[in-house]
Amino acid sequence: MLSYQHHYHAGNAADVHKHAVLGWMLAYLTAKPKPLSYIETHAGRGLYDLGDPAAQRTGEAAAGIGRLEQALAADHPYRRCLDATRATHGPSAYPGSPLIAAQALRPGDRLHLAELHHGEHAALTTALAPFPARIRREDGFAMAHATCPPMPRRGVLLVDPSYEVKADYDSIPGHFARLHRKWNVGILVLWYPILVSGAHGPMLDALGAAFPDGLRHEVGFAAAREGHRMTGSGLFVVNPPYGLAEEAARLSAVFEAKG
Repeated sequence: MLSYQHHYHAGNAADVHKHAVLGWMLAYLTAKPKPLSYIETHAGRGLYDLGDPAAQRTGEAAAGIGRLEQALAADHPYRRCLDATRATHGPSAYPGSPLIAAQALRPGDRLHLAELHHGEHAALTTALAPFPARIRREDGFAMAHATCPPMPRRGVLLVDPSYEVKADYDSIPGHFARLHRKWNVGILVLWYPILVSGAHGPMLDALGAAFPDGLRHEVGFAAAREGHRMTGSGLFVVNPPYGLAEEAARLSAVFEAKG
C-alpha cells in the first residue's frame, strides 16, 4: 500500500466516474442548509498536475478526463470543480476527491481525511492548507472507525483504496458492516476496479447480501494500455441519496457514447 502513488493514474476514466458521482452527491447534500461530515480513508495528495511526466507516462488522463470532460454538462458539479481548480492552480491541475469535497463544503461542515503514505500525506497537507480539514497520517479504516459516528451525523464516507493489499477485497465488507452499525444514516461509498480476473466479485456479493438496498453502478472502458487488467470502474453506495440512480444512468450514457 505504501508504494502506491495515484499521480500516475490521476484523471483516468475511473477518476471521472468516481469524481462525477462524488461531485453530484456533495452538490445534492449541500443544497440543504443542514451541516454534514465528509470522511475519506485513502485520500492521496488531493491535487495533481496532469502535465507532470509521471501523469503523462501512462496516457490514462488523456483516455479519461481528456476524452470525457466535454461530454458532461457544462454546469455539472464536477465540471465546476475542474474549472475552479484550474483557475487557481493552472490549466493542467486536476482535483482529487479531497479537494472536490473541500471546495463543496461550507462553514460548519467537517472534513476528515486519512493518508498513510508519507509523501502523499505531505502533499495533501499542502493542497488542503486553505481549507479547515482534519488530516491524519494513519490507516484509513482505523480513522474511519474512530471517527464514526461523526458530528454532524449527516454525511458521506468514501473508501477508495489502491487494492494493492489484496486482503482489502476480503476485509471491506466487514468494515462496511461495522461502520453502518455505528453510523446507520451515513452514505458509505466504495470505489472498486473492474478487473479481468474478477477479483472484485466475491466482495460485491458480500456487500450486496449485507446491503440489498445499496446502489451498485459500473461503467466499462477500454484498457488504458496493452496488458492493463482494469476494464471498468465501480461504485457501491450504502444509503444512496435521492436521485443518484438517475445521475448514474446519465453517466452510463456518457461512457457508452464515448465507447
